[in-house]
Amino acid sequence: MSEILTPDTALTRPLDAAAVEAELTALAERYRAAGGLGIQILNLLGGSVDGLLDKLPAPVRSRLDGATEQALQLAMQGASGSRRVVPDQPSGVNRAVSAAMGAAGGMGGLPGALVELPATTAFLLRSIQGVAAEEGFDPETDGVRFDCIRVFAAAGPLAADDGADLGFLSLRLGLTGGAVQKLIAQVAPRLSVVLGQKLAAQAVPVLGAVAGATTNFVYAGYYQEMARVHFGLRRLAVAADQPHEVLVARLQDRLLAPR
Repeated sequence: MSEILTPDTALTRPLDAAAVEAELTALAERYRAAGGLGIQILNLLGGSVDGLLDKLPAPVRSRLDGATEQALQLAMQGASGSRRVVPDQPSGVNRAVSAAMGAAGGMGGLPGALVELPATTAFLLRSIQGVAAEEGFDPETDGVRFDCIRVFAAAGPLAADDGADLGFLSLRLGLTGGAVQKLIAQVAPRLSVVLGQKLAAQAVPVLGAVAGATTNFVYAGYYQEMARVHFGLRRLAVAADQPHEVLVARLQDRLLAPR
């Protein structure tokens, strides 16, 4: 029987070929399931989200990129600091807390959602850092901090192409703090589309509370799963003593192959 990696064994002893294949298959299934679940749940809100951004007021749309970049900057500071005070929580707890935050923000319509956006961004980043720690990496190092932000480049669960977001897997560790700031500026425009959809769904008071809770629940689960794929692949590269880029390509082959 093939061995599946655990955090206790991943960074201590090499794996055989069968174990590597089993882990890659598990990561591919996790990747597929994350986006599929998000689409199904968000569709329950009633209708497609494709036109949600157009429903936001023009001044809000024009400021989304800048607001998202600022939210990421603040989130990096707040998320790292909170880990020193409050321990990481299980995935289910994170999703429940995120849903409560979304409901609270949605109760106030668009103004409330705009206030909630930075807090939700920090919370999502904090949950990504927790996954990194579970997989055996130190979220306080520059390289892992870079990777935690990079997970946001996976956009959201509504991405049309399963293979389109694989670029977020391919960057190496060991980067400087300055690179983290540059990455935030690059990721912010893409993440702003995701958060803009969320804001539009929360724009109607009361109904916005339901939309906020639902979208936050979905996004918290989605980004945690993307983090598990990202750092799981990093862990596998170390455990299997194989180049990370090779494993990324093999994972991509699995995702793009007909099922």
